[in-house]
Amino acid sequence: MNFILIAVIVLGAIGLIAAVVLFAASKKFAVYEDPRIAQVSELLPGANCGGCGFPGCSGMADALVKGADAGSLDGLLCPVGGAETMGKVADLLGMAIANTEPMVAVVRCNGTCEHRPRIAEYSGLRTCAAMHACGAGETACGFGCLGCGDCEAACQFDAIKVNPETGIPEVDEDKCTSCGACVKACPRNIIELRKKGPKGRRVYVSCVNKDKGPVAMKACAVSCIGCGKCEKECNFGAITVENNLAYIDFEKCRLCRKCVTTCPKKAIRDVNFPTPAPAPKPKEPAAPKPAPAEKPAPAEKPKEAPKPVEKPKAPVEQKPVEKKPSSGAFLDTDSSISLK
Repeated sequence: MNFILIAVIVLGAIGLIAAVVLFAASKKFAVYEDPRIAQVSELLPGANCGGCGFPGCSGMADALVKGADAGSLDGLLCPVGGAETMGKVADLLGMAIANTEPMVAVVRCNGTCEHRPRIAEYSGLRTCAAMHACGAGETACGFGCLGCGDCEAACQFDAIKVNPETGIPEVDEDKCTSCGACVKACPRNIIELRKKGPKGRRVYVSCVNKDKGPVAMKACAVSCIGCGKCEKECNFGAITVENNLAYIDFEKCRLCRKCVTTCPKKAIRDVNFPTPAPAPKPKEPAAPKPAPAEKPAPAEKPKEAPKPVEKPKAPVEQKPVEKKPSSGAFLDTDSSISLK
């Protein structure tokens, strides 16, 4: 009985000592967590996509709280939640946020099967990363899209799909949250986040080929050749040509689209612009109205030909007739007596 009592007392003493030690350790090494972090995490969408630049929504929430303590939320944006979510977070933290323009993923490659023919057949792991590690892929362009769909697999919002006819990914603007997952998944850095632009309109160079003009033209019919015509045409300094490749700065671009019409290879794309209306055809002159039919005039009687006017004959001068004397008589002019 004494052994049992001793064991209970010893165990109780050990538990009491352990509890005191743990209590002291918890107080000494306690980590304070701001309750606002949990509140901010509840406002975030919980996608954990990493588009904000942090490992997940909890890391983003911690950064937002620290930014609020520092007095600024600049540079912190949840691409999935957008401006609406950030507005709620700012109201919770008692901060103001700057209006940020929405972004969208852009595929900077127009090398479809029509413009960039296949010259080889790849047999192996069907991913862009594996194909890129093996070389140029199935075409002669070592910069263009490989079309295996790594970006499609990385997107959690079903916003990007590879078109089976063209072999080029296409982005659904309404679903894209600009999380940047597709940008990280592309081994050739073809996909870029750009401003959506007013009414979704934007202009960009749909090529990343840095080869010289003749080599680039052999690989793709619509590749940029670095001629610089677009750079000379731009009046806002938005276009630069470096390493045989033109690039448009969306911060400076004014969407005038002069570069689009200037590019000889049609490598510059304009998105969501209205189609220009066809020029109106010149109006044909209206046909003259037919004159009302005139009633036929009554037939006139044929006029009689005028009679020729006879000219008066000139009077004929009559010469006096001389009388010849009869035979056997002799007329004496000096005598009034005639003799027989």
